[in-house]
Amino acid sequence: MKQNKQFFLSPPLKSQTHAWNSSTGRNHKGRITAWHRGGGHARLYRNIDLKRKSTQGIVVGLEYDPNRSAFLARIFNPDIKEHNYIIAPTKLKKGDVIRSNSTRNGLQNGHSKALRHILTDSLVYNLSLYPGENGKILRAPGAFGRILKRTNTLTKIRLKSGQYRWFDIETMATYGTVSNPNARFVKLKKAGHSRWVGRRPIVRGVAMNPVDHPHGGGEGKTSGGRPSVTPWAKPTKGPSTRRIRVKPKPNVKI
Repeated sequence: MKQNKQFFLSPPLKSQTHAWNSSTGRNHKGRITAWHRGGGHARLYRNIDLKRKSTQGIVVGLEYDPNRSAFLARIFNPDIKEHNYIIAPTKLKKGDVIRSNSTRNGLQNGHSKALRHILTDSLVYNLSLYPGENGKILRAPGAFGRILKRTNTLTKIRLKSGQYRWFDIETMATYGTVSNPNARFVKLKKAGHSRWVGRRPIVRGVAMNPVDHPHGGGEGKTSGGRPSVTPWAKPTKGPSTRRIRVKPKPNVKI
């Protein structure tokens, strides 16, 4: 779905942004646990209301967020004169009214409600795991969940992966589908584009030296000379699963 460029705003709000240092794939000990990450263009992190308990007002426009593939919607509250960011749903237009923690009936695109007040068979996103927490799931572009059943205390939802899960009936969710559903079709134009988004090159083990990888070294081009292993010499395809049956020795009487 093509977005109308006249609704996109730039630059971001200074009051809702702060510096963000990427971990570059390293844990608290400084060891790489997620390979091929690092570098990339400098980013500002946008403070997004993921709990959706207080943000309400008029949609001023949409914004690009370098930290996610979905678009953000800037909401202006005329009562308190403040701006906030939320994850924008599809078909959201400039001038729409957004409400949070609403108890009204009906299907309002972008409105957040407790699962108790959402109609069955509705599409929702930005779903929190437990009441009072930030929305953790259904935040990717084009993601949505469908409400199938509701009891006095629980709600059954089919997630985008096809999984069925039960959630507390007081858990918050937002009506609609996450914006920019065609993000997965975007193709990188050149190798430098990968570096801009923080993806570092992938090097084969056979192209390394022996001190760097078990497949490294050798005269000329070699294929490793052994079954495929990880940099720590563990089998990449797992241990052998074939059961070898040993024939019993026949009982020979002399």
